[in-house]
Amino acid sequence: MMQDRILGINLNLKSGHPSLEFTNTVNNHASEQPGETLFKYEDVLAWAGRVGLFREDQVGRLTRQAARQPDEAARVFVAVLALREAMYRIVIAQTKGKSAPKQDLAILNSVLSQLTGGAQVVYQTDRFEWQWNFDENALEAPLWLLALSAVDLMTSEYYERVGQCADEDGCGWLFVDTSKNHSRRWCDINDCGNRAKQRRYQKRKA
Repeated sequence: MMQDRILGINLNLKSGHPSLEFTNTVNNHASEQPGETLFKYEDVLAWAGRVGLFREDQVGRLTRQAARQPDEAARVFVAVLALREAMYRIVIAQTKGKSAPKQDLAILNSVLSQLTGGAQVVYQTDRFEWQWNFDENALEAPLWLLALSAVDLMTSEYYERVGQCADEDGCGWLFVDTSKNHSRRWCDINDCGNRAKQRRYQKRKA
């Protein structure tokens, strides 16, 4: 069984939170032609390792498990993508001051209901924390951890500070706005922000 502390705000990530990094695994998510970056179960594991949700040994163990059970891994992968899109729509609703779509909350809650190990309160790093127990060797482990990461954000003080990139091409990436006056507009000032700056410059020249 696994007692895993859910990673919260992490300013080393462009979005500031693992669950938002997950929704941002689609390029131009708000456009009419979004670009997928995850194509199989193993891609999810590799991504989870890069953002720190899984240790290297966990990634390797689940990769081998997926090779032994390809059909089950494919089923979990479909569920992972469904959860990602549900999470994206839930957060987008929040950025627009709307209620989360009921069907998307149902998808999230359906995943959470699979966590039969339950939760416990433990004392760590000078404070009490929730910890969930689940089998780290189960192929569903990434699905469960991603759902818990979403809940971690949704129930935190930072949820109301989530914003969406204002790029005109439909970047759509999400981020936690930690600026003092909530003025962040871009996923990356050197990417979409710079492109917007160039557009304004060209308009002034025209």
